[in-house]
Amino acid sequence: MGTKDTGSNNTAKPNIAFIGLGNMGAPMAENLLKAGYALSVYDLSAEATKRLQQAGASVADSPKEAASNAQVVISMLPAGQHVHSVYLGDNGLLAELPKGTLVIDSSTIAAADARVVAEAASKFGIDFLDAPVSGGTGGAIAGSLTFIVGGSDDAFAKAEPILGVMGKNIFHAGDHGAGQVAKICNNMLLGILMAGTAEAINLGVKNGLDPKVLSDIMLQSSGRNWTLEVYNPYPQVMENVPSSNGYKGGFMSKLMQKDLNLAMQTAKDTDVETPMGAKATELYEAHTLENGDKDFSSIMARHDSSVLS
Repeated sequence: MGTKDTGSNNTAKPNIAFIGLGNMGAPMAENLLKAGYALSVYDLSAEATKRLQQAGASVADSPKEAASNAQVVISMLPAGQHVHSVYLGDNGLLAELPKGTLVIDSSTIAAADARVVAEAASKFGIDFLDAPVSGGTGGAIAGSLTFIVGGSDDAFAKAEPILGVMGKNIFHAGDHGAGQVAKICNNMLLGILMAGTAEAINLGVKNGLDPKVLSDIMLQSSGRNWTLEVYNPYPQVMENVPSSNGYKGGFMSKLMQKDLNLAMQTAKDTDVETPMGAKATELYEAHTLENGDKDFSSIMARHDSSVLS
């Protein structure tokens, strides 16, 4: 596990290309700038690149241009297809990057997709890591993300000081693809816990219990879990969480659905039974039809639609 790099040493920092400046990528890139790294950034959104330019980054017109003078490339992209598009094929970055470049992909994608990119990277002498994150937008802003990394020991050692600027907990899960497997296992469990917690609170409320009193009871009992501790799904039970802000911000339901689908695909590919994961996937699939942009704790609305009003 790594520790934060405060940028106080005199070791020359590598130039970094950062590709993908969404809700997670932008604050991650900003933390690298604050730590003294030189960044060239690329995103389809002019608004996103302007934000980073104002923070001190140079803006590129393409991933290739962003990486033209970089020793490290970091990407935070929506899905596997976007990772393939950036790195593979005739116009992919892997064919352009110098041997020895370190590539860190923090997108959450299928483990199989990560392994395909890693295999292609190795043929070019490029160090590739799959390094998905946990911690949400708040963690990205605070620089307290958890990075779950798959790849070689040598590549991990190179990446650790850089990841330590953006995250608090840095885990080396294993070889290529291991980071993605660990991430989807975590998020599958999170989806199960959130759906179950919402169901339990609803049962209590419909039988006359105050949701905060019930939550406090469960927090001190054997049903205690992360969602009760820091992310209660019932409105106004807890301050500074999406459920008390109209389910705005946080981790969108459609992203939870994406991660659950990745878990189900991995389970299918490896012939592993995940009945509770499958049920959570089914619940979120129905929920995201109308509430995909709301925080994943809004699964509470499955039981009581008034929480969305």
